[in-house]
Formats: sequence, structure tokens, C-alpha cells
Amino acid sequence: MKIVIQRVRQASVSVEGEVVGEIRQGALVFLGIHKEDRSTQIPPFVEKLIQLRIFQDEEGKMNRSLLDIQGELLIVSQFTLYANCKSGRRPSFTDSAPPDQANTLYELFIEEARKKVSKVETGIFGALMQVSLCNDGPVTLVLEDL
Repeated sequence: MKIVIQRVRQASVSVEGEVVGEIRQGALVFLGIHKEDRSTQIPPFVEKLIQLRIFQDEEGKMNRSLLDIQGELLIVSQFTLYANCKSGRRPSFTDSAPPDQANTLYELFIEEARKKVSKVETGIFGALMQVSLCNDGPVTLVLEDL
């Protein structure tokens, strides 16, 4: 499992011109599922995500978590995080989970996040999506191999 976290002031995801998920201050999360990933990995990833101190305190230091600021989450499935670009000019996606497995784990990730965060929005699995955001900082982090 690999997640790219972007601290945002606002973010939204649209499908065919229609906004399907939108948040204000919080984190935009791109979630990549590897073909060997299992559901047991999800709780530690979600816990790490929501407890990471990536938001500023009164002194401008990154000392607050998503929970501390009562931030929101926008979770977008992104199989391209497991692209292999080592040879040739076309990326290979053989390390990405097959769609059925990836969708199941994506939905479980969302379900786990909703247990802990008051507002969790999503994209649509497998859809061609357009993502808009105002990256705050900018702050972008990658979590993998917990």
C-alpha cells in the first residue's frame, strides 16, 4: 500500500464535470493498492495518516494532526502509484492490484477512515477523475511499507 498525502486548504474531485467529493482544510490522499496488499494493513495506515503531525500550530511548526485540527479527508484511488517506469517509455502497472481486489481494499480504507474522521469524501473507483486542490505549504508526503 502506498499513499500520497497532500496537506490542503481545499480539494475536490470531479467526474464528467460533476463534483463527487469536496473538502476544506485537511488532507487529499491518493491511495495505491499493491497486488500483495491485504486488509490487515489498512488500520495501521489509517491510524498513521490521521495521527501524522503535518498541520501547523500557533508557532508555525508542524505539531498538529488531522484529528487535532478536525480536518477533512478526500481519498482518491490511484493505481498509477505502482507504475514501473524503469524500462521503455510506457509505464507498466503489473504491481498494481487487480481492479476487484483494489476496489475492495479501497472501500475498506474509506470505511476505516470514516470511523475516525468526521468528514471523509471520495472519488469514484475506476473513473476518469479531475482533481483540484490548493496545496497548503506545499506539504506532500508519501507513506508506504509500514
